[in-house]
Amino acid sequence: MEILHKVPRIRFMAQRKIAYVLSALIVIGSIAAEAVNGLNLAVDFTGGVVIEANYAKAADLDATRAALNSAGYHEAQVQIFGSSRDVLVRLPPLGANDSANAVTAKIEATLRTVDSGVQIRRTEVVGPQVGKELVYKGMQAMAITVLLILVYIAFRFRWKFGVGAVLATLHDPFVVVGVFAITGMTFDLSVLAAVLAVIGYSINETVVVFDRVRELFPVMRKEQPIEVFDRAINETLSRTLITKFATLIVVVALYAFGGETLRGFGLALIVGILAVTYSSMYVASGVALDLGSSHRDLMPSERRAPVDDLP
Repeated sequence: MEILHKVPRIRFMAQRKIAYVLSALIVIGSIAAEAVNGLNLAVDFTGGVVIEANYAKAADLDATRAALNSAGYHEAQVQIFGSSRDVLVRLPPLGANDSANAVTAKIEATLRTVDSGVQIRRTEVVGPQVGKELVYKGMQAMAITVLLILVYIAFRFRWKFGVGAVLATLHDPFVVVGVFAITGMTFDLSVLAAVLAVIGYSINETVVVFDRVRELFPVMRKEQPIEVFDRAINETLSRTLITKFATLIVVVALYAFGGETLRGFGLALIVGILAVTYSSMYVASGVALDLGSSHRDLMPSERRAPVDDLP
């Protein structure tokens, strides 16, 4: 199946310097946002209590915060999610003498002073120790994933291609995490799973482009390397558009209709897919080109026959 009936002749590599600057700004901006704003970590990582409430009419957040403060919940976080009648209340971890049922009942009674028709939809409790363990396990999973991908790259490509693949693979998670730091959306386990998926998706997309480059180098020996890279990206462009469009249909549906639980997961994948498409074309390929990749990198090493003393 082809979207493009003719192979386009877009000069992708001619714009790689601009792409480098853009990528640097994106990564620096992501790091700055994470340093200044931090991530809005869910109770999966911090521990605590999350209560979802549905009001009979549009929720008054100021009145809700004031009611919770009067009830003794001074550190409660209140926010709208979904519709204007859906409210998310986040509380610190429970004390030794507290129970989830008692806290839920007290919160419901407090919220009824703001709106008598309020209904509690969900209560989720995560202990502080479990939250710390999930943070550790999450970081461990990400580190192992990146390490295994680096090992794969070392065996799969020559070092010039490998450097480009590594930079592209590290580039994309920064973009996704930076978006969550800027927007303040909740970063939970499902978002972490999406980030790990983006890492794998990134290396897969880079391999597709590099494999085409490797196929074209022997048959385009008289062409400049920049021509080979442009041709490879253009020849894989139809496949890229098909796979990205099909995937985006699913993840956009998840984001729009999956509810609050899947909204972060959907957003992470949407941003990740766009970042992966960009980085495989400009970051990975551009770096490999600027490191001097040519058809000689794909040729076997020359072996000279031993020279004897006879004429």
